[in-house]
Amino acid sequence: MSDSNAVISRRSFLTALTGSAFGIQTVFAQSAETHAPKKAQIAITFDLEMSRQYPQRDIFEWDFQKGNLNKETKDYSLKAAEIAKQSGGLIHFFCVGRVLEQKDITWLKSISEMGHPIGNHTYDHVNVWATEPQKTQFRFQRSPWLLGGKSAEQVIRQNIRLTTEAMKQRLGIVPDGFRTPGGSSNALNNRADLQKMLLAEGFKWVSSKYPKHKYSQPKEKPTEEIYQSILLAQQEAQPYVYPTGLIEIPMSPISDVGAFRSGYWKLKYFLKSVELCVQQAIKQGGVFDFLCHPSIMYVEDPKFETIKLICNLVNQENDKAEIVGLSDIAKRVP
Repeated sequence: MSDSNAVISRRSFLTALTGSAFGIQTVFAQSAETHAPKKAQIAITFDLEMSRQYPQRDIFEWDFQKGNLNKETKDYSLKAAEIAKQSGGLIHFFCVGRVLEQKDITWLKSISEMGHPIGNHTYDHVNVWATEPQKTQFRFQRSPWLLGGKSAEQVIRQNIRLTTEAMKQRLGIVPDGFRTPGGSSNALNNRADLQKMLLAEGFKWVSSKYPKHKYSQPKEKPTEEIYQSILLAQQEAQPYVYPTGLIEIPMSPISDVGAFRSGYWKLKYFLKSVELCVQQAIKQGGVFDFLCHPSIMYVEDPKFETIKLICNLVNQENDKAEIVGLSDIAKRVP
């Protein structure tokens, strides 16, 4: 999801807080008038896609079939939606368009009917930063004829449009926001072309930034230094506005990909990181955008401990925090 073994510099942290980098405007946690912390906004987000190396480590075919969700992933998503709803929260889902090719999508319709927002995650899980058409997705490297002579920009735009149309036709809804497949510590900074593309496709905000932080060695218990690096990166994962007017809502560290797939973390290590980040966001009146994939979580967290933990932490501090969708977060951005 992010650049491995990289540490954000003190300068990048400070520029993130001052908003001086890239001409962007960051969101500050305190009111200019009262200096009182704002109510923290906590988001729980699920990317609806299959993940390589799950449910077994030798599986890589999902790279070519990101939207071919198995039963376990769909069941986990629906149950998580029910648990969040019962706790007074919600989950913001991001749908890979090929999911909607499956015969039975009643589970996803149920999620939508419960009031959980669903955003656009492209049709084939394409790399929006790619500048060569075949590098937009593994599927097109194996089956280049599917590109039909399109440029990378045309492939990306079509992938976004197809998902929007599929959601309209099969779910009867329009996408609630856009998340890039994968994330970048540089987000869409210096990519005004992508910002303008998303605005032209009707999106007011994007979730594309994943800040740099330290990673533990595989199968090793994360040290306090790792946790502190994640907390520092969390402060950089705050919403801001691009010069084009598009709003960026970063993904918060550490993702399940970084923790479980790359780091082989135990669940208790992951829960500690999530708890620390939520507590920090509540204390600072900031934003925490929890990122995970049900295709990973049904293996690593079958009892939904992470979702329950987040809901409980927010409910205990309901005067200081709330669980919201990313569109609600975007509304608070100046």
